[in-house]
Amino acid sequence: MTSTSHRTDPRVIEPFHPVREDGDAGVRGEAPGPVPTGDDASAPAGDSAAATTRDATEAGVPAADLPADRFSNRELSWLDFNARVLELAEDPTQPLLERVKFLAIFASNLDEFYMVRVAGLKRRSDMGLAVTSADGLTVSEQLAKISARTQELVERLGRCFTDSVMPALEQAGIRLVHWSDIDAGDKAALAEYFSNQIFPVLTPLAVDPGHPFPYISGLSLNMAIVVRDPDTGTERFARLKVPKNVDRFVRVRRGVDDFLPIEDLIAAHLAELFPGMQVVEHQTFRVTRNADFEVEEDRDEDLLQALERELARRRFGPPVRLEIADTTSERILGLLLAELDVDPGDAVEVPGLLDLSSLWQIYGLDRPALKDAPFVPATPVAFAEGETPKSAFAYLRDGDVLLHHPYESFATSVQRFIEQAASDPQVLAIKQTLYRTSGDSPIVDALISAATAGKQVVVLVEIKARFDEQANITWAKALERAGVHVVYGLVGLKTHCKIALVVRQEGSTIRRYCHIGTGNYTPKTARTYEDLGLLTADPDIGADLTDLFNVLTGYSRQTEYRNILVAPHSIRTGIIARIEREIVHQQEGRGGVVRLKVNSIVDEQVIDALYRASQAGVTVEVIVRGICALRAGVPGLSENITVRSVVGRFLEHSRIIYFGGGGTGEEYWIGSADMMHRNLDRRVEAMVQVTDRAAIDRLSSILDMLSAPETRCWVLGPSGWERSPKDGGGLDVQAELLRKVTGGE
Repeated sequence: MTSTSHRTDPRVIEPFHPVREDGDAGVRGEAPGPVPTGDDASAPAGDSAAATTRDATEAGVPAADLPADRFSNRELSWLDFNARVLELAEDPTQPLLERVKFLAIFASNLDEFYMVRVAGLKRRSDMGLAVTSADGLTVSEQLAKISARTQELVERLGRCFTDSVMPALEQAGIRLVHWSDIDAGDKAALAEYFSNQIFPVLTPLAVDPGHPFPYISGLSLNMAIVVRDPDTGTERFARLKVPKNVDRFVRVRRGVDDFLPIEDLIAAHLAELFPGMQVVEHQTFRVTRNADFEVEEDRDEDLLQALERELARRRFGPPVRLEIADTTSERILGLLLAELDVDPGDAVEVPGLLDLSSLWQIYGLDRPALKDAPFVPATPVAFAEGETPKSAFAYLRDGDVLLHHPYESFATSVQRFIEQAASDPQVLAIKQTLYRTSGDSPIVDALISAATAGKQVVVLVEIKARFDEQANITWAKALERAGVHVVYGLVGLKTHCKIALVVRQEGSTIRRYCHIGTGNYTPKTARTYEDLGLLTADPDIGADLTDLFNVLTGYSRQTEYRNILVAPHSIRTGIIARIEREIVHQQEGRGGVVRLKVNSIVDEQVIDALYRASQAGVTVEVIVRGICALRAGVPGLSENITVRSVVGRFLEHSRIIYFGGGGTGEEYWIGSADMMHRNLDRRVEAMVQVTDRAAIDRLSSILDMLSAPETRCWVLGPSGWERSPKDGGGLDVQAELLRKVTGGE
């Protein structure tokens, strides 16, 4: 396969007579400021992180001589993660439609990567910012490496789909066919469908001196068409947008799982769109646009209005990627590159079908034998409904409840907790953060019901949650209409913490019940995302959440808490202080242990602390799903650090951090923060220390299973990621947890 970066002389062919539009429709936001490198945050109260760090220094912890090449590139590491998703699609031991699902996930992931990460790099490049990454690469060097790696992965994707998955689907009675594969009777029926359902919504747009090149919306599927006037021989170019309000794959015949890509159906009837002209050539293409806009927040401006304005501009972001079929001619490629103002290196040649994210339609077929076995999540004892059920509030007064989704039901635990609070006459107030929620959210319904019943309900809706902005604006307005006090967070920060606080009158006292989680309050994703949540009536945690809500909704500037760490003030400093404490334990012969389970680890200060711990002999175990800028197993630097990644049926999303405490003062923390600059510096995050013995035992068991030598995973070594065991066998930790928690699949 030849990358487009090696194409010869991409150019516009004269007969097309293209005319460029004046100006740039894209809206380019200001470049992000410098990445914060220091912390002026205070230590967590009660454990004096600053004192711990000082004690570590006085105990002789060396300021390690760390090499300059100690970080991996975060963008290339993310592409490595998506490659692990692709490996699951390539794995023939996976159920067939699950392989189709992983193909769709890979494609969707790559779309967002370009819309956000590549777009951000391009904005820096366009503005001439001489910014190098932590691993020393310039922006142009990163873009070149991303382009080459992406082309490699897209070719793997095409081979997997065409050479492996499609033949397997055909053996299972599911066929993706071309127009030439269909018999005359089916063609006649499809032609009628085209005439009645497709043709009326198609609008071919000519490109000539009287018709400038049209705007191409992001992620839309388009056809580039060359037609010839049979009288004059003049060739013209036209663009046709494939409609998105119909299925991508058209069923050929009722009752049979044969599907025709809609672009094939349209291509077979192009003559009806250009009567009197000869269709010379047609190809599909797709554009990805910059969606990484920044809302310029002004303390005197309504944030809701500012965001709505920026959302309207997002669709006009500049192109950051052009996807073309690998059969595209030089002249069509040259025209598209010129008219879209895309560099040749930003064009990706795709073998076979473009936009495999549409394979979700195929995954949705009712073929249970080709999918993972369904399961019924367990209901925690605190929410079990028996003949004389104990209220959740009474249960929590006796001890904490640790929830593990999707193995335990979100609907019958967190959702029921909020619903019980909404209907309980003794509940006085409910306070909650909403970062993302689903389109038919029972949580939102319960909050509205509570407000209608006269309870004080305060909801912080993070309307800047990327790609969910419009949905969150809609929910915010609905909540306000119902009498809920809605706030939008702090200027300059996203509120990413997952917290809920219920205030209840119990006799002459007020008691607070809390939920602190690692995932969003979204019932839909709670079926597929692995997350943790702590339900507790601990008075100190209740007081902490009360104080934190006062920060989020009022003018409080509190930064110290009792049992929680809060970004951007104390999570990084609190974690580093505890890592340094483990170094002291190791040096004093008590053994130092640090275990982290996170989505991503990029923050240089945290990574350097782990390197120092490794050099001191501390055992460091990292379980990371996605980006890992830490280099593992490097002699003299990180030989005591192991890094594993579990990618499977469920998206590993929980964050757990463990400090061994020298065998006597171990700590477990869970929360919403990843080890990334955005989480530690530019978001409000919350992590809570888990102290309930039963909850600690569960967290310990989860980490033990993930770290066990026999667990199926990917292991990071000095030369990169390798699957373990190499044959793809081993213990499927997610299947094992399903068996343990739900009693079997």
